Parts: sequence; C-alpha cells; structure tokens
Amino acid sequence: MTEPSGETAPEAPEDVEPAAEEGEEAGAPQEPEAAETAREAETADAPAEEPGTPAETAAEEPEPTDGAGAAQDGAAASGEGAAAPELSDAQAELAAQRELRAKIEARKAEKAGPPAAGAKLSGTAADLLAAVRAVEGGAASGSTFFEAAEPAPRRTAPEAAPAVTVRPPVPAQAAAPAPGTTAAVREVLARGGAPEALAGPVAAALGEGAAQALLDDPWHLLAVSGVRPEQADGFARALLGADCGPDDPRRTVALTVWLLERAALQGHTALEIGTVRAGLAGHAVPDPESAVEEAVSAGAVLVFQEEETPHDQGAEEAAAAEAPDEEGAEPAEAAAGPAAPVLLGLDRYALAEESLADGLARLVRTATPDTWEGSELERAAGSHGLVLHTGGEASRAEPVALAAAGRERGLRTLVAVHADSGRRLLGPAGADAVTVAALLSGAAGPGRDEDGAFALDLLVVLDAPQLDVETAAMLVESLPDGCRLVLSGDPEVLGAPGAGRVFADVLAARVCPRIASRLPDPGPLGELVSGIGVGELNQVEAPGKEIVIVPVRDAGEAVHRTVQLVADSVPRAIGVPSEQTQVVTVGHGGSAGTRALNAALKQRLNPGPGRFGGFDPGDRVAYAPVPGRTVTGTVLSADAEGLRLRCGDAELLVPKERVERELRHGWALTAHQAAGARWPAVVAVLPGDAAGGLSRAWVYTAFGRAERHLSVVHGVDQALARAVAEGVAPERTTRLRPLLEALLAVPEE
Repeated sequence: MTEPSGETAPEAPEDVEPAAEEGEEAGAPQEPEAAETAREAETADAPAEEPGTPAETAAEEPEPTDGAGAAQDGAAASGEGAAAPELSDAQAELAAQRELRAKIEARKAEKAGPPAAGAKLSGTAADLLAAVRAVEGGAASGSTFFEAAEPAPRRTAPEAAPAVTVRPPVPAQAAAPAPGTTAAVREVLARGGAPEALAGPVAAALGEGAAQALLDDPWHLLAVSGVRPEQADGFARALLGADCGPDDPRRTVALTVWLLERAALQGHTALEIGTVRAGLAGHAVPDPESAVEEAVSAGAVLVFQEEETPHDQGAEEAAAAEAPDEEGAEPAEAAAGPAAPVLLGLDRYALAEESLADGLARLVRTATPDTWEGSELERAAGSHGLVLHTGGEASRAEPVALAAAGRERGLRTLVAVHADSGRRLLGPAGADAVTVAALLSGAAGPGRDEDGAFALDLLVVLDAPQLDVETAAMLVESLPDGCRLVLSGDPEVLGAPGAGRVFADVLAARVCPRIASRLPDPGPLGELVSGIGVGELNQVEAPGKEIVIVPVRDAGEAVHRTVQLVADSVPRAIGVPSEQTQVVTVGHGGSAGTRALNAALKQRLNPGPGRFGGFDPGDRVAYAPVPGRTVTGTVLSADAEGLRLRCGDAELLVPKERVERELRHGWALTAHQAAGARWPAVVAVLPGDAAGGLSRAWVYTAFGRAERHLSVVHGVDQALARAVAEGVAPERTTRLRPLLEALLAVPEE
C-alpha cells in the first residue's frame, strides 16, 4: 500500500522505479503524474518491518453510516494569460530562500579556502575518472585525488546589531516562463508524442532555451517531477529515431541524475556508487560503470569519499597497538578495515551539507563561554555555541524556559517551531514563537543585517528532527557569529520529509553537549507513546477513553469506521469536533490511503462537486508550498486567481496553476506530513495491507500526534506489536556526520 518512502533508498534496480500502470504504454509519456507523484514521494512514510497492539479499552461502537466513497483528488484547471496574482506567503518564502541561497553561495565563494569538508573533484576529466577507478580498486586513498579539507576562516564578529533591524523588502515574484517559450516547448512535445500539459513544467524547469534543450537532449524531460525513464525514452525515440540507444551518453547522464534526485525524495543526500550502478542496470544501461564515469566527467554528479576523522584514527591506532605482533600477521593497513565507501551526490545537497557543517562549526568556535546558573540545559547553553536537547512532548517546556531565561539576561532570543500548531502547544510563550519557514522568509522574527544575519544572540529550534539539510543550512548560515543555537526534539519521531537527517547526524557526531530531558509525557497517551519509544507496546489503562481500539477486517471496513469516528463517535463520546480530529494513515495509495480516506471524508463532512480544481469552500486541505513542508488549512473561496485558504491565523492565495501541484485534501495525512504538529484527537488507520509499511518510528509518530484522544483503526493483527519491537526504519545515506567530525571532533586520549 505504501508509496516511495521518506526513509527508504532504492536498493534493487527493479525497486528504483515503479512499473508502469496497467494500460500505460511504455513509449511516449502519458498525461503527467508529476504533481501527484512528487507530492506523494516527498511526504510518503517510511516502510519498515512489521508491527502489534496496545491494550484495548472499551470502544464506543460507532453506528453504521454510509459514505465510504473512492475518488481521486481533483486536478486544478490551469490556463494561460491569467493576471499575475499578488505575491503569496509561499511564493515570498521561495523567493526569499532563493535570494538567501545566492548570498550564501556568494559569501562562500569569497572565502580563501576550499569548502570546509567533503572531497570534491578537481583536475581534468581524465583525472576524475582515474580517481574513481583508483579509489574503488584500493590503489589509492580518496585524499590522493580530492582536495584536502580545510576549515574555513572565521568571519569577523560583527558589531552589535541595533535593537531594531530593518527587514528587507519582500523579493519580487519569480518570472513565469514567457508565452513564446511555452509555445515552442509545446511544439517539441507534440513532435515527440508527449502531452501538452507538460509544456509549462518543462519551460519552468529548463528556462528560456527549453525547446532547443529538448531537441538536443530529449532526456531533459526527466527534469520534470513525475516523468518516468520509460516515458522519456519513448519521447527520445520519437524525436531521434535510430540515433539514440540505451547507452546514449545523454540518457545515462540524465538517468544518473534522476536516480539521485529520486533518492533525495527518500531522504538521502548521496548514494553509494554501487547502488547507483545497480539502478542504472535496472534501466537497461549496458555499462553502468562507464555511465557513472560519464556523469562524473560531465560534472552532473560529484564523487565523495570522506577522510578519516581524528576519532577514527585514534581508534585504529589503539587497535593496532593492542594487536599481537605475530609472524605472518597482516600489515596494519590491511587490518584497519575497509575504506569509507565512495559516494555520488548532487551539488545542491553537497553545498547544503558543507555549508551546514561549516556554519555549525563556526557557531561552536565563536561562542563566548559564560557561566549561567539554572537547569542543566541553561548551564550547557551558557558554555557552548551549539547544544542538543532531546525528549518527548512534555520536554518542550525546558527549551522554552531556557529562552525566557535568555531574555531575562538581556539576550536577543527567539523560539522557532516546525508548524503553526507547535506555537499553540507552547501556551502563552507561543505568542512570541515563529515557524522556521516564516523566519527564513522574513515574514516573522527579527530582521537581517547587511550580511543577511539575524539580530539574535540565542535561537531555540523545537521539532529539530523535521529540519531537512537545505533548510538547516539556510537557518545556520543566517545566524551571526557568537549566536547560541539550541536544537531540541524527539529523536524517535520520523525524520524530515526532505533530504538529510540533520538532528540525528549532529547527535551521532558527538561534537557538542547533548542534554536528555527526564520529563515524562503525562497520562495514558504519554505512557503508551513512551513505551513504544523503547520498543514496548504496553497495555495502558485509559479510564477516560483516551485510547480506543476499533478492530476491522479489511480496508473497506477501515475506511467506513474511520468516517464514523471522525464524523460521529469522537465528537459525541470525547467532545472533540470533527474539524479538530486528524486522520493519519501509512501512505497515499491503497484502498485505505489518504486518497481513499479523503474522498470518503469529503463525501460525509463537506460534500460538493469540487468546482474549483477538485475543491469546494469548507474543504480541509494539505498545502505543500515547498517540498517537505505541509501546512493544513481550509478552503475559503476561489476566484480567477486561484484558491484562497485559511492556514492557522493567516489567509493566503494558491494561484490556480499551482493548485494541482501543491494542494490535496487534508482530512487524512501521512505520518510524515503530520510530524511536528498535534491535534486534540487523532484517528490512526492501520488496514491489513499497511503492515509492510509500519515501523517503530511510524507508530511512535502517528500515535504521538494526539493530545487528548487516540483511536486506532486496527486491522494488522500482530504486525503492530512486531513493528514496535523490531521495525527499525532504514538509514538514510548522508555526509553531515563525517563532515562535522572532521571539523570538530578531537582525538580520544
């Protein structure tokens, strides 16, 4: 039932790309699945092993109702020539992030040394190819061919910022593709048998020369989200005829990049070179090794092999000293174990990880130690520039108290959360908190100085596991020298939907203080979730119906019971209205995925024809303005410009050409979409075909979204208990940990 996971890398060639659906031709592209596929891949939950059953409490038997329908999410009608809408919050955020990224890159280019860590390629194309072969074959170490890592010079500490910094104006909206560009692309697509609906996305992805770029290299079509390799192959054959084949260098380079982009949607910032070769072989590339070399020499991908950290070297020297000096013993080099794997990655994620590692190291080195009285967390924050804080929902009070203490000390202090609901959970303190997205876009928080730095002395980030590597890099690069950063969150929850595992990597690097909260989450829900976190699905007494189990036999019954719970049983028995009850399920597809559940819930709670791109006023929606960030809201109205939503306290406009790509119904979410937010009541749906998509992290995250009441629509038998006990989500392949260790770790004595 589950779709590509936010946690799972392509392992076998046949798993890298799903097969074409029944009735689809493998040749020319069909109508684009771009919006749906991209949204789902960005937010799908990680399949894990299998899962079990919390102790049941007496559930109120829902009364039978009709209304479990099945329908697809509607597509927005788009047209050309519409008047340009006013700049929405999401558009302002994207534009601000682009502007900030440009500043970051410019500043890094001005630094004297090379990037602070990582092994980027250098030299001629021939040298690069020789480097890859030599490193893999063991003939040389990675450092022979790659630039040595050097710490970047520290920036000069800025003068004290004024109490009020002028916020820069909202950046202008990115220009839409010119009508002539789109028309030219449409002609090329028609020649290749591709649908005209791809013209806009292709023009936006490839820019002004998109039509000629497609003629020169038809596999550029893979730059559009949702286009599959077999569709790009059919398009290329229609344009090039006999002039193309499976080993065409243009095809192999595009496929290599596509594999890495797809892996990024699953959380990876890089992949082992063998995994990429296996993926290429699965798409009929005759010589995957040469294909990878071609992509490297073309500069489309980068090769990395991390250097040994001082910690690693100390461990190896200790092991060598303890080893007996026997005759015929293997040389020390051979006994040291295998070299670090050779990785392939895209420059955008390489830049983000290196910028993040460099920025965190800068904060550590430029903080002025001070003696702060108070809690363990306060003392650590006073002495260090970077501090990690871990714990459950109740532990959020500790970093909030730290922020209050910082203000009392006269520090410019700010608390940032992942979602708007996180501000509500902070009580009165939430009035001064901002979301990370609003902070980066300039919509909230302090202004920036001329270097782009925030006027802050202490930043506390809650829900830190939801930071993807690009967001974290922009955030850290925006902090001035000497600013203290506290990252707080629950390491047991599902990681960020975007690429990277920032919080987990910084925790594993052991380069700063790590403060573990001892505050337990209260009540039956806290007891249940805490047990899940350590692999135990305990029987919990819930006298106030805080936890209710609703057994079901199949997915159809799961949908039926879910609608009854949301529309009737929970409001009547628990007192939580339907609009404050959130459904959480394992994936988007399947007979009880978000699509089927949202269709049934709309039919019961807000029936309508979907007049505005599949939506009606009053519909609950999930809005993804940027990959990896989902905002829930309600449709207010629609007009020629697009859909108008209420998300939290804000009203915003989604232009009609972006509705299909960024909006879906939101009565039911995946656990990845729900992470970082909480609701008074949650209905977790576990139909029988969801068993393979469960993991301990999924169960912990889904069950932990409930504040007052949790209903579990349970159809997976003992799979739930097995998932909690054994279901560890697959690791993501990232580079941040070794980069941090190279910059900050010291040899152990």
